[in-house]
Amino acid sequence: MASLRDLGLSEYEARAYRSLLNTGPTTAKELSRVSDVPMGRIYDVLNSIEQYNLVRTQTASRPKKYVAVEPSTALDRLLDDKKRELEEKADQYEEIVDDLATELHAAEPVEDQFWTAAVGAEETADLLVERLSAADERIVVVASDQTSLFDQGDIGTLVAKQLEAAIDRGIDIKVLMTPGLVDSLPETVGERHRETLSPSPDYEVRVSDDVTGTFNIIDDVEVCIQVPHPLAANDTFGMIDLKDPEFATNIHDEFVPRWEDARTLSF
Repeated sequence: MASLRDLGLSEYEARAYRSLLNTGPTTAKELSRVSDVPMGRIYDVLNSIEQYNLVRTQTASRPKKYVAVEPSTALDRLLDDKKRELEEKADQYEEIVDDLATELHAAEPVEDQFWTAAVGAEETADLLVERLSAADERIVVVASDQTSLFDQGDIGTLVAKQLEAAIDRGIDIKVLMTPGLVDSLPETVGERHRETLSPSPDYEVRVSDDVTGTFNIIDDVEVCIQVPHPLAANDTFGMIDLKDPEFATNIHDEFVPRWEDARTLSF
């Protein structure tokens, strides 16, 4: 059940405000009696809810009298206070994340080989988005007709947004696609590429028939290889993420001549 305490009031503050709604204008002494707030605490409590702008005072009277602000106004004020508090907290957390990102990023990367895998379209998309977000210098995207990562609604949007974020970080991005995949892309994906990706000098798309698989090279040290579903060629079964500089270099060496022979795509 909802309570005024959920909006930041203490138990005594909530009791005092509710009692004021029932009593109308009253003194601190009388409010202490009807609200069961100890007399030794009642003035502190009244000062507190006055700071919340939940009560008004009649200072000309002796003793001073208090009256509750109407519930709709009081609740709006408490809600506004909570929103401001949350915004301040969000700003604080963003500053903490920025500080930690700089600190953690300063650590030396681990050079040992490492691989992991994801199974299923959503898990594959999550892994790909994670690895794209980790890029520091360059991303190579190679996509064949059999990929579903760029044409499945939310998944395609997630990948495109991550590429946009990479461009904002100054990452160089090269995308090599088959003509068939270009033709099958939804209009929304093409629109995003035209309006937010293609204008960047760090982003280029080329088309080639000499593409047989779907993979991504991250910073020349990591390769994400999409595994198509064995029973449904256009569906994604999973992805293998392999961090191995030597392997990534070999894959990049195979990519370069195909890139040079490909034709530039204008969206």
